[in-house]
Amino acid sequence: MNERIVVAVDAMGGDNAPEVEVEGAVAAARQWKIPVVLVGDQVRLKEALSRYSISGLDITIQHASEIVGMHDSPSDAVRKKKDSSVRVAFDLLRRGEVQAVVSAGNSGATMAVGMFLLKRIPGIDRPAIATILPNKKSQTVLLDGGANVDCKPIHLAQFGTMGAVYAKFMLGKNRPKVGVLSNGEEESKGNELAREAHKLLKQSTLNYVGFVEGRDIFSGDVDVVVCDGFVGNVVLKVSEGLSEAIGDMLKGEIKQRLLAKLGYLLARPAFRAFKKKVDYAEYGGAPLLGIQGTGMICHGGSNARAIKNAIHMARESVSQRINERLITQLGLERDGAGDDAIEAGAR
Repeated sequence: MNERIVVAVDAMGGDNAPEVEVEGAVAAARQWKIPVVLVGDQVRLKEALSRYSISGLDITIQHASEIVGMHDSPSDAVRKKKDSSVRVAFDLLRRGEVQAVVSAGNSGATMAVGMFLLKRIPGIDRPAIATILPNKKSQTVLLDGGANVDCKPIHLAQFGTMGAVYAKFMLGKNRPKVGVLSNGEEESKGNELAREAHKLLKQSTLNYVGFVEGRDIFSGDVDVVVCDGFVGNVVLKVSEGLSEAIGDMLKGEIKQRLLAKLGYLLARPAFRAFKKKVDYAEYGGAPLLGIQGTGMICHGGSNARAIKNAIHMARESVSQRINERLITQLGLERDGAGDDAIEAGAR
């Protein structure tokens, strides 16, 4: 890869900042040679970096004197904390000094700051958080994951376009299947929002398959699932809780039974593979789609591996020109062109 893509990391936003962010940044710089700018308190970042051998790694520090906490409102992040780590990171992106931002901080504030400084992509009314979930075949893109609690039908239609572009070029899905999350597959199902979004998506050039149910997210029969941010966030939290509960229940059953312990020893590789597949850290972060720049939002409790993978995802998103391709797809939607023209149009 000849293009130099620099990633700024909001090093003060996560629950375990800045240690986790620094460790993840060092790992990404070492494994993939990604240039990283750590943004935050210079003294704390230098101290955290001193624990690692970073000779030959392209890692720098950009000082920021303020931190946006999990309880700060998005408006305060934009208006009051102008020297916060997340704002300084996005300002570096706005000035072209970096090409992407990764943050494990307040997701609402991250979206607000990114939208304020970078503005929306023309044709997108609401940026959305696109979460990658494992399914029985590969991955499913779910959006919105929580950025927009109240949505209009046009917003869900735009989420479908954004999700399809991301699934095609980041996940390798040719003609990704797009569905609207509903309480049944029949056209008579759904609330008013779902039914009106369904009508709009039927008229699009996307590979729209209609209403899908919650179980379809994990079946692998649909690639992109759209819903409002309230429903999407509930889906994510339920999925996360269910995954943890299943793991704990399995451990409990195995500890109580001798035969189960013996079976576990034989099946240990399968259990490890399953754990890796459902671990959010493997996917790193959720792309913030719809702003004029590349942003990755990570879980607040992200570990170093999640930060490392989010940095890699951010670099790949820039490399794959996701925003350019999204603008092209929006133009094709207006012109009624087919999805097979998107790649040529983005060149």
